[in-house]
Amino acid sequence: MAILLSLGTWQVKRLHWKEALIADIEARRNAAPLDLAGIEAILAKGGDVDYRAAAAEGTYLNDKERHFLATFRGRAGFYVYTPLQLADGRYLFVNRGFVPYELKEPAKRPQGLLLGPQSVEGLARARLSEKPSSLVPDNDEGKNVFYWKDLGRMAASTGLAADKVLPFFLDADATPVPGGMPEGGVTEIDLPNSHLQYAITWYGLALALAGVVIYGVFRRKT
Repeated sequence: MAILLSLGTWQVKRLHWKEALIADIEARRNAAPLDLAGIEAILAKGGDVDYRAAAAEGTYLNDKERHFLATFRGRAGFYVYTPLQLADGRYLFVNRGFVPYELKEPAKRPQGLLLGPQSVEGLARARLSEKPSSLVPDNDEGKNVFYWKDLGRMAASTGLAADKVLPFFLDADATPVPGGMPEGGVTEIDLPNSHLQYAITWYGLALALAGVVIYGVFRRKT
């Protein structure tokens, strides 16, 4: 009984934590976009920049695209990560969006290769410190195919100095680009919240156990 009740209570605590996390993410993504200095200030204080609305200006280095294997709306292809050169000489890797397999090479979608100064809004994304799982393949830099978002290797494979690359990504929003590709707005936020169901299950089992015990005691007395 104690174990079942403690498991139910633990799930209730997890429910409150998950609801607070979801509310925080919604507030971040719907807030007014921060400039890059604002995002960097949060990072400097040890804060979490994931899913924070952000904006940047600069010039895309289209010849240094990196391609992350992905699926989007039931299609297989790549997310296009392009360094954005900032006015101060640093670089921000922007996930410009999805392209199908057949449009992986930039030459096949010339209209979408934006030239000159550009403005982009979207969601900041934290860098990964390591491969998310041993099941994920190693990145194939020779073929320019990344299976996990290793910011350090993305930068190194393009010849950009590590100390000149901002330590986070920016997922571009769904603002259309000429030619329609890459297709922005690909950020997926999927936080399953089944803790209430789990809590009901554990408490229900505790109630059932109590019923069995009461029934057993009653039968002995009769």
